[in-house]
Amino acid sequence: MAFLGKTKRAVQQFPSPEELYLSGTLPRTTDAVDSLWLHQGDVIRAYAENHVDTPDLALELPTGTGKTLPGLLVGEWVRRKAEGPVIYATPTKQLARQVAATAEREGIAAALLIGSAKYWDPADEASVEGGEAIGITTYSAVFNSSPKLPEPRLLIFDDAHAGEQFVGNEYGISIRRHDDEDAYLEVLEGLKPFLSGLLIQRLEGDPDPGAHHQVRLILPAVDQTALTKLDAVLAGLPKPHSYKLAMIRPGLAACCVYLSYGGIQIRPMIPPTYENRVFARAKQRIYLSATLGSGGELERAFGRREIVRMPLPTKTPPRSGRRLFVFPDLVKDGDAVELTKQIVGLTDKALVLSQETIANTEATAKALAGNDVPVMGRDDLERNGLESFAKASSGVLGLANRYDGLDLPGKACRIVVLDGRPDAVGLQERFLSERAEANAALAERLRTRIVQGAGRCTRGPNDYAVVVVLGSDIMKYFSRPENLKALEPELQAEVEFGWQNSRGTDPDEIIENVGVFLEHGAHWRKQGEPMVAEFRQDAVKVEAPGTDALGKAAALEVEAWQLAFGGDWIGASEKMQEAVPHVGPEATRGYRGLLLYIAGVWLHLGAQDETQRSRARQLVREAALAANRGTWLKEMRELPGAEEVPLVLEDIVAVNQVVARLRGQIKPKRINTALTEMQESLDQDEAIRYERGLTTLGSFLGAEASKPKGQGRCDSAWVWGTAMWMTIEAKSEEHNGGLLPLKDVRQANTQLDQLAADRGMDHPPAGSPAIIVSDKLSVDPQHAQAANPNVYLTSTRVVGEIASDVAVVWADLLTTAIGIASEHAQKQHVRSVMTENGCLPSQVIDRLAQNRIRPGH
Repeated sequence: MAFLGKTKRAVQQFPSPEELYLSGTLPRTTDAVDSLWLHQGDVIRAYAENHVDTPDLALELPTGTGKTLPGLLVGEWVRRKAEGPVIYATPTKQLARQVAATAEREGIAAALLIGSAKYWDPADEASVEGGEAIGITTYSAVFNSSPKLPEPRLLIFDDAHAGEQFVGNEYGISIRRHDDEDAYLEVLEGLKPFLSGLLIQRLEGDPDPGAHHQVRLILPAVDQTALTKLDAVLAGLPKPHSYKLAMIRPGLAACCVYLSYGGIQIRPMIPPTYENRVFARAKQRIYLSATLGSGGELERAFGRREIVRMPLPTKTPPRSGRRLFVFPDLVKDGDAVELTKQIVGLTDKALVLSQETIANTEATAKALAGNDVPVMGRDDLERNGLESFAKASSGVLGLANRYDGLDLPGKACRIVVLDGRPDAVGLQERFLSERAEANAALAERLRTRIVQGAGRCTRGPNDYAVVVVLGSDIMKYFSRPENLKALEPELQAEVEFGWQNSRGTDPDEIIENVGVFLEHGAHWRKQGEPMVAEFRQDAVKVEAPGTDALGKAAALEVEAWQLAFGGDWIGASEKMQEAVPHVGPEATRGYRGLLLYIAGVWLHLGAQDETQRSRARQLVREAALAANRGTWLKEMRELPGAEEVPLVLEDIVAVNQVVARLRGQIKPKRINTALTEMQESLDQDEAIRYERGLTTLGSFLGAEASKPKGQGRCDSAWVWGTAMWMTIEAKSEEHNGGLLPLKDVRQANTQLDQLAADRGMDHPPAGSPAIIVSDKLSVDPQHAQAANPNVYLTSTRVVGEIASDVAVVWADLLTTAIGIASEHAQKQHVRSVMTENGCLPSQVIDRLAQNRIRPGH
């Protein structure tokens, strides 16, 4: 028998979305949840009482404490009030299906609108348009050049903390060379007016370590003719690039180009979402987030000037299960990958998350899976859904750049492997992190990904899971006190407990401890839980340095990028200049330099007279001062009329030394032999040979390079007159895994003073760094305080990249510089070639001194 009653389109008697749920009005299934958690009810009630008309509202519900149901209930309440369509957007199709299943289970009318709009069911579209069902869709259906969704009364974004990844990237063209080399080379052709011949040669040739890692920033608007050519090249690209071009073409002049050997990304730093009718015309936008940082991350990701944050009304956040962190790289005399494989083998079921390529991530999953354990990846997830993995008795699922939207509660999966630090998803992030020294601007994003990834298998208060932190880079992240303190206290306690029980522990004992935790019986309750609780008592959350400053600047940055995208260069520059004073602290210095530079370029583009052009050049000079060692600025095209920026003293010494060598009795064959031997020496780990390679490298960088004699002295000293010195302590025979010993830190502390004594001076030149080269990239937090502020830790990989760049520099100079008769012209040429390849001393110091050991500096 068919039901004859029809649902009313407008029902006014629902005083709150919470009562809508409690009243029994919803036709819930037998699989529906028994009741709302207390904190879920608190959030829903606070929304209904205080924020019904707040244009942009972020609701915080920590990982594993249930964001979807409150979001759906708020949406259903608004829908029943018949004020207009309600759209619920998720980052992925898989998550959209998951939300639709939740809606069906809870009796909430919903229609799934995913994939190509031409395949949507017309009846579903009509039901959403008419307010008879909530439209469940993906971010990409909202943010595209021609969205087919209705203009909503309410637009809800699930997992909004992933906004940058799923919104910002929609407003840009990203080309991976490995996936589409033809498109890469076509766009590279359009970028040639902005590049030197030597760089073009390196990008078009076979990859080398130096060219492969660099990310260059290009602002194409500085050359209108070249911009027109680039536009024509982009217009000729096939789908899907043509769709993305439509999103940014009106404001292409305001876009940044990020260029590396492996890819090209073209996008504005902040997306122009104000142009999107579905997004901009919604009466209200709600952002459901697991972490509501105060650094302006949501505002920048979604292009909104202000998003009101509504944190949990309760003072004590709900617990979302228990995690046991394991750091295999800290384990005594262990093979980190092998130990991780043994841990996975305890259940033969694990989720592996990485920011590597899809192929590399799935290869890691395969390496960690035991014999006959099935390995799954992205295609399996899209084809069969997450349920196929969740219900499987065994399997290892490897996913690239997927740190949220995966619910594996209960027995579905007990082990998560975080493979590497997720700090560079896309070339813009890599540039900010590696070149612009703007890590403060990425800190909130990075922390959120790690927190999200760690919480994939703890989706409720009774869940428990092992979190394996694999890789020296992510271990280094957790070794920094400021990173640990920025986490919620419960998570701080879990991480600290895991760190202390991994450091120096025998691998067999680690396996035994993990087994006890997975049993989760009396032994764990009596031994483990009390220790975690003890760590929890001392844990206090402290925002990362620079967070408050970045939060204050966000609104002005959003306005600035909107004005720039619309071609109002003067207005954009003024807004950006207003933002600059807010990012004044030392922690945001690199980011301040970037904002100053962009403000200068924009002012130059809109300048009507010489006064404005002079001010633009002044802003660029201020950017160079603010950016500290921001060597990326040396690669940027100078503004017309700008005076040549004078070299710092150490760079002058180096250029003069190289020129003197070129004008002397130079023997190219001998030089080439020395360069080859240098690279070979730095490509192996035997200590004595490696040290010789370092000294040769220093000499080719225009330094007086030597290995000082005597016990405890550095392995190589590089001296650029009295301008700048550098000592290098090489630990080439130390490989990945474990922590840098305290003795190495103490040894490096004294080496510059020893060098000064050797040279009859009271102290080394100001700012001189002491570098430790080791593939142990983490220092125990207890020992890091012992490091002098000028002691840094770098990897053999970075040294190898510099050596590769030096070889390119000298190969070029041997063919182009020797024949230049004028010494002045020769110096200019040497300066240009060294600058282009990051080989001036100031640039080399910048590359080696990215990781200061002492915290708080």
